Amino acid sequence: MKDVNDLRFRLADETDLSALVRLRDEAARWMLAQGVTGQWRPGELGEDHFRRVMASGEVWIAETHGRVAGAWELWWADEDAWGPQPPVAGYVHRLMVDRGTARPGAGRLLLRAAERRVAAAGRAFVRLDCLAGNTRLNAYYADDGYRLVSHKTGKQQPGGVPKSFALLEKSLRTGLEG
Repeated sequence: MKDVNDLRFRLADETDLSALVRLRDEAARWMLAQGVTGQWRPGELGEDHFRRVMASGEVWIAETHGRVAGAWELWWADEDAWGPQPPVAGYVHRLMVDRGTARPGAGRLLLRAAERRVAAAGRAFVRLDCLAGNTRLNAYYADDGYRLVSHKTGKQQPGGVPKSFALLEKSLRTGLEG
């Protein structure tokens, strides 16, 4: 486990499944309350989703004072969005912050932790996708040094409705300040 300010990061395990579902559903409700529709909906992903990701990638938990403050998924390939790629990147998915537990700026701290993990694996890039129409979230990632690489239309989603995404990446060769 690693400390960064008041956050501690660890790999999720089976005992975290219900907390991950709760965190995802709360993040979805927050987005809807902010007027961000078409991205996440409560109830879309259950424990089976996170169990599958744990089997093929990594799910990370951020804790503060013994409480879950956030989480993210880290995949080592993402052909659905990026197509076949050489093993040069880690792919961040479902970056989630518990707004009642985490302090402001926690999302960026989670991104830094994900970037450090990807760099430790010897990969040169962190990649993610973001709903193309979510201008606020796209700007958040751009302000954090992620650059738009491409767009992916028709990416299949939970619930069966394909959506269009911005594909973003950040080079880890430029340093991991922050």
